[in-house]
Amino acid sequence: MALPTAISLKSQLDLFCIPCDDDSVLERMVEQCICHRIQEDDMVCEWVSYSSRNPKPLTMNTLEQFEHEVLNKKSKFKSSQKKEESYNRTMDINTLQDLIKAEEEEENLLDSYSTPAKGSQKRPLTTPEHPQSKRSAALLASPGLLLSPASFSPNATPSQKYNQRGAKGEVVVTFGAPQGTRWSGRKTPAAGVHVDLLEGPEDSLRCSYKFMFQRLRDVRNVLSEKIEDLGETIRSHFHIEEFSSVSLPAQDSITVSGQICCDSNGKLNAQSVLLEAGPEHGGQQVSVDLSELKEYSLFPGQVVVMEGMNTTGRKLVASKIYEGVPLPFYSSDIKTEADEVTEPLNVLVACGPYTPSDSLTFDPLLDLISVIIRDRPDVCLMLGPFVDSRHEQIEKGQVTETFEAIFSRCIESIVDGTRSVGCHLVFVPSQRDVHHPVIYPQPPFILPHLNKSQTQRITLVSDPCTLLIDGVTFGLTSTDILFHMGAEEISNGSGSDRFSRILKHMLVQRSYYPLYPPAEEVNMDYEKSQSFAQIPLTPDVLIVPSELRYFIKDVLGCVCLNPGRLTKGQVGGTYGRLLLQRSAAPEGGQRRSPCVSAQVVKI
Repeated sequence: MALPTAISLKSQLDLFCIPCDDDSVLERMVEQCICHRIQEDDMVCEWVSYSSRNPKPLTMNTLEQFEHEVLNKKSKFKSSQKKEESYNRTMDINTLQDLIKAEEEEENLLDSYSTPAKGSQKRPLTTPEHPQSKRSAALLASPGLLLSPASFSPNATPSQKYNQRGAKGEVVVTFGAPQGTRWSGRKTPAAGVHVDLLEGPEDSLRCSYKFMFQRLRDVRNVLSEKIEDLGETIRSHFHIEEFSSVSLPAQDSITVSGQICCDSNGKLNAQSVLLEAGPEHGGQQVSVDLSELKEYSLFPGQVVVMEGMNTTGRKLVASKIYEGVPLPFYSSDIKTEADEVTEPLNVLVACGPYTPSDSLTFDPLLDLISVIIRDRPDVCLMLGPFVDSRHEQIEKGQVTETFEAIFSRCIESIVDGTRSVGCHLVFVPSQRDVHHPVIYPQPPFILPHLNKSQTQRITLVSDPCTLLIDGVTFGLTSTDILFHMGAEEISNGSGSDRFSRILKHMLVQRSYYPLYPPAEEVNMDYEKSQSFAQIPLTPDVLIVPSELRYFIKDVLGCVCLNPGRLTKGQVGGTYGRLLLQRSAAPEGGQRRSPCVSAQVVKI
């Protein structure tokens, strides 16, 4: 169904001579239409019926009473009619089966007039001895095939497991000191909120680019530069005199730099570790013996500096490992309006998919919009996938709209549903968005259908990216680097947990995706990655959504948040929210890190 608008509601009210000049009242009615999934004319008719029994003016207070007494009861009544809808769907299946049967009988009749050679290829009838054809099975598998499951209409079959989920709104992880914290935005919608790309539009990935044409020489040059740059950083930080060649025998302890790699195509283990030096130090590979190290944490693609003995030139017995050095936090000599802001910044973070795996109805997204209307955050960080390529109905093509149309419908609902809140929306693409180029780094979405007033509070960014929101730096990536690196990392004797180790590797390797070779599902463009997938500084907040369990951690002074996914299979998932309080920097002093409180909440 078409999305309700304030203009259409006003015209419907005028038909019944109901005065309404307050725009906020109209916006609230639009929100109610979206949340309760009713059209504008039905909404106005319900109000006329309600006000005729007890005449009342159309105000915000009377609208709340109307919603409580009428709309909420109608929603419960609709849910009680699921059995009747199930019966109707059964009738649809029977009708569809009749159509298929008639089609098969017609083909069999035509085949009876054909030659024996051609007649022998006819499709058999559906009987217990002769199962139905693949085409028939595909059509019967989804009774909603002829409908539009991508829409928000009541015709779409809702997910029963999602609607029956428990613990809605339960806080599952807490960070900081949120006791007594008011999880709401500033009084004025998006007042004073500045959302910018840290490195500016000219140095950020802003549009699509040609890919699938990489020369091995260019890939080698990118990897060699990474080894040399990070190796030089480690050398200068730890005051190491010089690096030796990894392939020359030496009777004394030597110090070498290089990249960790595996001696085969299998998974890295303690016996298969190789160290590959950069071209300035021979570019050779040497086997590494880790038996003398008390603790280590290594993964393919990691740039390290090692001390040890290499008496034969073929095996390095490592005695010490120097890891990378994190970058400094953001600081600016230019005083901006954000430096004067004393009100806390409320940020909501959600990551797709926004539909259950057994339905293409966007019920979880509608519930998230209700949360946004209730909490009124200043900024909403929305990470993909929005149209998930792994969804069963998407994989089978059981939709009646294009993927782009489904995506546009999804974005318009978010924009229109949060209009009265006025929060700033940030959209981040995902490798799993079926309508978007599957390349890393991934260019931002293009939304040509939005008007100027809508785009003023929308920021479209690439995956990954670094944002500056009111002087607070955010690192964002929708690629599941935690899952990919967790499958490849090896460790021994390390006191920290796996998530903290992986996050520390990202910060000290200064990359949103330091793994090499990447996971099979990641189509890496190495030249673009060198320009747009590096971490330019240590962010105040790092957003790393993953299929793995949600968490909030402080790693090297950076608050790292995995908000989880809004849906987990057929049930509801989680989202994250942050409250950042900046203290004014002293005159002539250094910038202070923001005080961060964070939570992960069940949808």
